[in-house]
Amino acid sequence: MAKLPNCPELELIDAFYDSAESARLYQLLHGQDWPDNRYVVAGRQFILPRLQTWHADPGIRYSYSNNLLETRPWTPLLLTIRARVEAYLHFSFNSVLVNLYRNGEDYVGWHCDNEAELGEHPFIVSLTLGANRPLQFRHKQTAELGQVLLPGGSLLVMQPGFQHDWLHRVPPAPNLFDGRINLTFRKVVPVTNGFYK
Repeated sequence: MAKLPNCPELELIDAFYDSAESARLYQLLHGQDWPDNRYVVAGRQFILPRLQTWHADPGIRYSYSNNLLETRPWTPLLLTIRARVEAYLHFSFNSVLVNLYRNGEDYVGWHCDNEAELGEHPFIVSLTLGANRPLQFRHKQTAELGQVLLPGGSLLVMQPGFQHDWLHRVPPAPNLFDGRINLTFRKVVPVTNGFYK
């Protein structure tokens, strides 16, 4: 596990899956049922520049994307990947957001994963399968910029301070024609009596 020198809250584990297994997992996940990426919010159509599915343990609620995504149960494949990630990091997750970037035209803009349901100090890990894509990050206070290339099979660990201090994005890559699947494992804080623990 290697910390990034200009952003110690990020740690990259290269070849968490080797190239052959990464390619196999990509193909299996690519073949899943992906929902349409067109939504209507407040009477206006919204097109998400990627495809997504959201999977979580029973009873887990999350307001990501204004609840545009239905919660799906874990698949056997996702449970297998989850178990390996949890065993490596000695940390348990109860949900995963699966993104399909169909080619370089798909992207995600500047954001931080700081929804209340993730608690005050969210620990999030990001598994990349398929094409290499860069993750760019920008400090909220200093505007310092950084970038890390995420190869297929790599696992990026976002320490709790990262979401507090930094924004991040996967920018468009117009000359890229290959796809990438990204799984971000999260731990949503259960709701008890209307309050998050």
